[in-house]
Amino acid sequence: MDDATIYALGTPTPSRARPGALSVIRLSGPRAGDALARLTGRALPPARRMALRSLKHPESGEVIDRGLAVWFEAPHTETGESMAELHLHGGRAIVGGALEAIGALGFCRLAEPGEFTRRAFENGKLDLTQAEAIADLVAAETGEQRKLALKQMDGALGRLYEDWRRLGVATLAHLEAVIDFPDEDLPEGLGEEVRANIERLQAEIGQHLNDRRGERLHDGLSIAIIGPPNAGKSSLLNLLARREAAIVAETAGTTRDVIEVHLDLGGWPVVLADTAGLRDSDDKIEQEGVRRARARAAAADLRLLVLDASSDWQGEMKTVVEGTTTWNAATDVVVVNKIDLAPTKAPNVVAVSATTGAGVPQLLVQLERSAVALMGEGAGAVPLTRARHRGALQECQDSLARALVAPEVALAAEDLRLALRALGRITGTVRVEELLDVIFRDFCIGK
Repeated sequence: MDDATIYALGTPTPSRARPGALSVIRLSGPRAGDALARLTGRALPPARRMALRSLKHPESGEVIDRGLAVWFEAPHTETGESMAELHLHGGRAIVGGALEAIGALGFCRLAEPGEFTRRAFENGKLDLTQAEAIADLVAAETGEQRKLALKQMDGALGRLYEDWRRLGVATLAHLEAVIDFPDEDLPEGLGEEVRANIERLQAEIGQHLNDRRGERLHDGLSIAIIGPPNAGKSSLLNLLARREAAIVAETAGTTRDVIEVHLDLGGWPVVLADTAGLRDSDDKIEQEGVRRARARAAAADLRLLVLDASSDWQGEMKTVVEGTTTWNAATDVVVVNKIDLAPTKAPNVVAVSATTGAGVPQLLVQLERSAVALMGEGAGAVPLTRARHRGALQECQDSLARALVAPEVALAAEDLRLALRALGRITGTVRVEELLDVIFRDFCIGK
């Protein structure tokens, strides 16, 4: 990271069709104050107070706009550097003229993608989990995604990982003490304490890895629509998606591949997948479709079994449920469709008509209940959200397992060091020099 003063438009770029009411341009770096003074031709306003200023081109002196200017003094800023903001009208000519004026100063450059957040990380204003949470917040499409991103922006996930890292550092320091200071009087039962700490880390990280709530929120809860041909699966998908996402026809076997739509289900992000009808067929293409349908049903978080009310749906339900090894009676939903043709009432099923829309509100309520039941698993704990975190935590677990069975203290220490390095990569914190601090503080070596 260089020490240049950077600038960028912090709001969407206005277009001819959609000029913005307001646009915000941000500057960060050692000469942000110089830039603001030159652009306005006046002294800097008091820090953190908006001031009305005319924005002028530094070469021609032409007034570009009249808006609000804000000055932030380092290090108490978002990036840890001196910062300035220009709150201007949102027309294309104004924004273009303002960006051109900043560039004409000669000592500012356009920021690279994510550079403001990168500088905040480099200057210790946030860790990598918080930086990723900013991206998640911007990309949030549902209320629950927004809540999780805000929680992680507050550092909840980073604090959890930092607690584990500190425990690991203390444990490694004890091992290093045995290696480096064998003649000192070290506490009794040191080996038992080290083993207990490693096993505690294993247990807590293992529980965290088994919690799928965060990844479900990040990527979307997977719901597979399954059932026999012509039960109305595609019609139901289109009804829930409120558009014609899947082809609907009376011919059995129309759906051959998995068709996905993304929905907001009461604040929960959902990936709803229509699949091929489950039946025996001599058609090789349809056989592949059925194979994919079964695989998708097995991998899904929720299964939505759609049956035809005018058929022997009870028998079909028993066949599909018994043939689906991952069926979960507590959360999976059975839907009996076409009640406009054959009125049906039965316990533990939702009766609907994809043609008239009857029963769909009740179906949405049931799906939301199932989603809440799934997402409520491990409620209160901070969930794992990213594949990057999962990979590093699994690497940490593997190293901890090797440390427990290592034949020598030095090998156990090296495995624990690798575990800490993997853990530190999640937040961007790897500080091996802390070991000496812990050694001398805990054991008073050389006192």
